[in-house]
Amino acid sequence: MTDVNATVAAIRARRPVILPTDTVYGLCVWPHRPEPVERLYRLKGRDYTKPVALLAGDLESLLDALPELDVTLTEGLLPGPYTLIVPNPEQRFPWLTGGNPHAIGVRIPELPEDAATVLREVGVVAATSANVSGGPNPCRVEDIPVEIRNACGAVLDVGELPGVPSTVLDVTGDEPRVLREGARR
Repeated sequence: MTDVNATVAAIRARRPVILPTDTVYGLCVWPHRPEPVERLYRLKGRDYTKPVALLAGDLESLLDALPELDVTLTEGLLPGPYTLIVPNPEQRFPWLTGGNPHAIGVRIPELPEDAATVLREVGVVAATSANVSGGPNPCRVEDIPVEIRNACGAVLDVGELPGVPSTVLDVTGDEPRVLREGARR
């Protein structure tokens, strides 16, 4: 198990890390440049056309990264076990959007304390589940493929998590659409 300071240092050094969320363990990187995100895609074996979410510990940090975010879209859902696909009118973080720079996934999970402390320090991270693309969702660090764990600069282990990924809701249109059924409150 890695401590909080080592996890923060790894993210700032642009190395991937494993962070616990309220649903599954996440593979996370510094989101502000494409290179760390490209490493995440390669490590996971993820298709570049599939987006990666921007994960924050709180709404203020998310607004620092996406100041034009319409917060009314998040009311009643965040923080929580949801990933929201929201409009991205300024086309920020295009390397996270899977080829659609006009929309971006955002997530504010109810985090274990150590993970919340990490995000208070770094602001936001790019995040996806810490599995090989299409593989089982990791509810324990032991469930994460060893090649992913070994490539990470830090692994923050808080024990077993629920193991059901977030529900993905597209709120870019007139009516919200469920893109993936998952955890709910």
